[in-house]
Amino acid sequence: MTVEYNAGIQAVPMPDRIRWLPVSAKGFPIPWFVAWIDGVPDFRVVGRGRLAEAVKRKRCWVCGQPLGATFAMTLGPMCAINRTISEPPSHRDCAIYSAMACPFLANPRMRRRAAGLPADAIEPAGNGIKRNPGAVGVWLTKGYKPFKTHDGGTLFTFDDPVEVLWYAEGRTATRDEVEASVKSGLPLLMEYAEAEGSGAVEGLRRMTAEAMRYLPAPLSSVKAACRTAG
Repeated sequence: MTVEYNAGIQAVPMPDRIRWLPVSAKGFPIPWFVAWIDGVPDFRVVGRGRLAEAVKRKRCWVCGQPLGATFAMTLGPMCAINRTISEPPSHRDCAIYSAMACPFLANPRMRRRAAGLPADAIEPAGNGIKRNPGAVGVWLTKGYKPFKTHDGGTLFTFDDPVEVLWYAEGRTATRDEVEASVKSGLPLLMEYAEAEGSGAVEGLRRMTAEAMRYLPAPLSSVKAACRTAG
């Protein structure tokens, strides 16, 4: 059977693992975690038991195959700051493909569609920021850890990176684009911190300064490096 992929993602290099996934009616690969409802995939909903299986068996969140020694967290800049995310890791190439090809992640103007969600759909754990970050990172790390929230949900924290890649609009992101996402999202994190007290505010400032180390290099630095190499 010939698989017809969406024309908008055909230019994005597709990992072999992704090619094994089923394809939606609109031509998009259907990630392993996606729930099927009445025979139709709902990309907004996590399939029953998928999160627990991904954690227990160390399966890639995108392709479902076993992970290796390095874990790729696909995240927005706010998650890079607080080192907390609601989804388990993927393979490096699966995460990069998601960042470049997923309609929501690759299109800053895309908004989450809430209409028609199943009545029993469960919101992700934690106080997620419901926005399109505009820039998405692939945070490669050797360690991560799931933990339970006060309401019984599961979140993930992760170690320092061995590599961080940033994307926007299906391509490599500039530092300005990632900084713009930080600037627009940080006030939302600050609201939570201020509600917890001065200690939380100071902690957020420290975490923000740490995360800024992993943003793309300024364009001036890149140009200087190219001149030196030349």
